[in-house]
Amino acid sequence: MAVLRKCARPLLASVFLSGGLSTLRDPKRVAAAAEPVAVPLGSRIPRLTEDPERLVRINGAVQVGAGVMLATGRLPRAAALALAGSLVPTTLAGHAWWKEEDPERRAAQRTQFIKNLSLLGGLLLAAADTHGKPSVAYRSRTAAKSGVSRSRATAKSGASRGRSAAKAGRHAVRHTRRDATGALSGAVKSLR
Repeated sequence: MAVLRKCARPLLASVFLSGGLSTLRDPKRVAAAAEPVAVPLGSRIPRLTEDPERLVRINGAVQVGAGVMLATGRLPRAAALALAGSLVPTTLAGHAWWKEEDPERRAAQRTQFIKNLSLLGGLLLAAADTHGKPSVAYRSRTAAKSGVSRSRATAKSGASRGRSAAKAGRHAVRHTRRDATGALSGAVKSLR
């Protein structure tokens, strides 16, 4: 399975690297198409610019950065989520097939829209991939259960140790009492 991941991740990342680099080189080419999505997005998210050209550059940079991370296997789950997040506005802005009047352009845009949905599905699978290791949620539940079991075992062994210590304490008190009684009677005899 490791070989499959090493091949699949770069293949999945390639479309984002290509598209992101293209957008970074010439953001004006796609800024006009991105404007209907970019401006409302920029106005809703604080500290995000409403300038479509800058938003397109940011999106391109995210696609290149996260694409490189996914292709090289560096934080692949986070990279896949970042790419999925960048793909949604790209798809809505660039492939709004429902707005096209020409039947041929409409069919072409619908095909691109569906292709991007397929990429989104692949990215979500990559984001959920745990490399065959248990997920964080599973490990948390297991740790919580074993923590409860360990605390019960610790409490039982602590109680057992406590009983042993109490028994040893009683034994020591008996011996100390006997020794003290013997010493006291010896002292009394020596005084006589």
